[in-house]
Amino acid sequence: MKSQVWVLGLYMVNIKDSLKVKYCGNKSLVDLKITASSQAQYLGFIFAKSKREVRPEDLKSWLEHVDVRSKKLVGVFVNSAIDEILSVVSKVPLSVIQCHGTESPQMLTEIKTVLNREVWKVIHHSDNSFKHMEDYSGIADAYVIDSKVKGMWGGSGEVFDWSFIPQYIKEAKRQGVPCYIAGGVNKDNLKELLTFQIDGIDLSSGIELNNIKDKEIIKKIEEQVKLYDTGSRS
Repeated sequence: MKSQVWVLGLYMVNIKDSLKVKYCGNKSLVDLKITASSQAQYLGFIFAKSKREVRPEDLKSWLEHVDVRSKKLVGVFVNSAIDEILSVVSKVPLSVIQCHGTESPQMLTEIKTVLNREVWKVIHHSDNSFKHMEDYSGIADAYVIDSKVKGMWGGSGEVFDWSFIPQYIKEAKRQGVPCYIAGGVNKDNLKELLTFQIDGIDLSSGIELNNIKDKEIIKKIEEQVKLYDTGSRS
């Protein structure tokens, strides 16, 4: 997203907001220690069937050993009932509920009303899926655009067709909410992705080595993010 400020009261310029970063799929105390010491604003945890699924009881235990006060915790759910989400929130301090399935606008509204938390909606890319965002206008607090892979809800490491990104950004801006890009984002393709002037990135497999979050990979990611944030303001 971009904000506008007056310069010397004479003319208006656009200033690029800092890129938001979410490291998702933290599945162990080791993972959490690594990402908690990163520059990411958001840390994600999956509470759905996945190779990166975590139990809320385990996460609660990990949080006793890791300082995450500078982060917002994001819980990833797939078509979960309100009671299931409430059960997780009663154990761990989630700031954001990320709906990663086929949840309806009515379901998101109910989650926001009952839990009083930000709710993000994942849009799985297809040629016309950006139009699906219109259904959640005024409800979703942010969008995460992810790859659509048969038999998987996410975490595939597959990249979708980035030529559609401007359409997603346009619709998110119309709604006045951020648009994050997920799906196969990594240190090697991040530079290209940042040319689209996106609001944020969501990485999971892209910061792993041998299925464990990796400090050196994260360092390389954050070097690129820093260059982006301190680069040309246009």
